[in-house]
Amino acid sequence: MLAAFEGRPAVVGGAGKDPVNLPMIRHWCEALGDTGAAYAGPDAIAPPAMLQVWTMGGLSGNQGRSAAYDELLALLDEAGCTSVVATDCEQEYLRPLRPGDRVTYDSVVESVSGPKTTKLGTGYFVTTRMDVRVDGEPVGSHRFRILKYAPARAPEKSAGRKTAETPASTRPRPVINRDNAGFWDGVERHQLLVQRCLGCRALRFPWLPGCNACGSGDWDTVEACGDGTVYSYVVMHHPPFPAFDPPYAVGLIELVEGVRIISNVVGVPYDKVRIGMPVRLEFVRYEEGQPALPVFRGGSSAEVGA
Repeated sequence: MLAAFEGRPAVVGGAGKDPVNLPMIRHWCEALGDTGAAYAGPDAIAPPAMLQVWTMGGLSGNQGRSAAYDELLALLDEAGCTSVVATDCEQEYLRPLRPGDRVTYDSVVESVSGPKTTKLGTGYFVTTRMDVRVDGEPVGSHRFRILKYAPARAPEKSAGRKTAETPASTRPRPVINRDNAGFWDGVERHQLLVQRCLGCRALRFPWLPGCNACGSGDWDTVEACGDGTVYSYVVMHHPPFPAFDPPYAVGLIELVEGVRIISNVVGVPYDKVRIGMPVRLEFVRYEEGQPALPVFRGGSSAEVGA
């Protein structure tokens, strides 16, 4: 029954509430620390990843959502799938957006999965594809997937210890797509690969399809040596997640190559992590069948160059 909604419109005749504009571009770049020259000045373009920004309805909501999409969501609600979480998105860029452009868009229900059981609960993955245009010319597309699910009941607490029948908690797998697959291939070989633009030679991380400094789409990789320092960090206490054991430290690590990566800081107590602490790259496979993960070890053994 739900498959009958595939191919039906989700939004018809949508229009961005504001034209592409420099203030919003500036706010975006400041928030992300993106100093790309292409995003400032009289010939500025909008960062490609802002594609969805120009279609958002804000607190007042979007106009043009179809009756078919509302019916689909209502059916899922009636089935007990009253909770929703966004799971992933994928974008394609056909031409840059520039200040003054006014975007229009249509969206279609691309697919509705069968029932899937997840740690959150049992539900259905709903994927929509939005086609964005300016003056009728296609400029990009945005594929967005949500999980509409019925929340799983929390297991009853037991005063005893875990039994052999208690299933082990599983860490979430990283999302691997066509833009970052090379990075994860390197991790499996215990290499931390950083992209290098073949146009301006700038290094970049995380991986992107094009250079945010000069716009070139040509690149190769260099292997990071593994030395770095803690640029910033947080200690995670809440919310607890079954596959993790809080409290633990998550660091923004500045590699000696000049780029930064977010990962766990291990080897030292969480309350001993400090900004400026030297760390050294390690690769850890936490569970059988899971990908290896890059982490950074602090302490005396992590002195840069050790």
